[in-house]
Amino acid sequence: MSTTQTPPVLAAELAQAWADIQRYHPELPDLAAPESLIGESSSACGHELSFERLLHEAVHGVAAARGVRDTSRAGRYHNRRFLAIAEEMGLNHPEEPHPSSGFSLVTLTPEAKRRYRPTTERLQRALKAHSAATAGDTARSFRGPAARHGSSGGGVRVKAVCDCGRNVRVVPSVLAQAPIVCGGCGKPFQIPEVVAAAS
Repeated sequence: MSTTQTPPVLAAELAQAWADIQRYHPELPDLAAPESLIGESSSACGHELSFERLLHEAVHGVAAARGVRDTSRAGRYHNRRFLAIAEEMGLNHPEEPHPSSGFSLVTLTPEAKRRYRPTTERLQRALKAHSAATAGDTARSFRGPAARHGSSGGGVRVKAVCDCGRNVRVVPSVLAQAPIVCGGCGKPFQIPEVVAAAS
């Protein structure tokens, strides 16, 4: 299976899983670009793509459709309004809120696991095939969370570091446009995940 075939297949499976969620939550808007979730990384919403994370993103979609402000602190802190919609959609958060991400660490309820079992299994197979096909494909392994917010610099920022250890928060798509150079050591700032994947 080639890497050129797998992303469209995975995008199609993500779109189908989103449609499965819409069957139970019709107010959920359409997913405009399923492929934007592939490789997206956000400490607040989750690093690993899974059905649970897709349902988490769907909570944000329903909140947007309702005009509910479900996060603060540049999208990192998930508030009780997020949690209320998450609970409606089959996610729960059994603990107190995390100090920096709030109620973002949600898990599927047993009922949601039963409801979405076929969807979850189908998506897991597609994710496994995608991972196998793209292993070692470092040029395509990180697209950044800015895909959800556009590439104008208004996206979720991640930590980029330089050789002397200084760091800045930056939208990955902005860093991809041109290097940002450290005034201390003269080396470019890089996102650690990209550095690790390249080595």
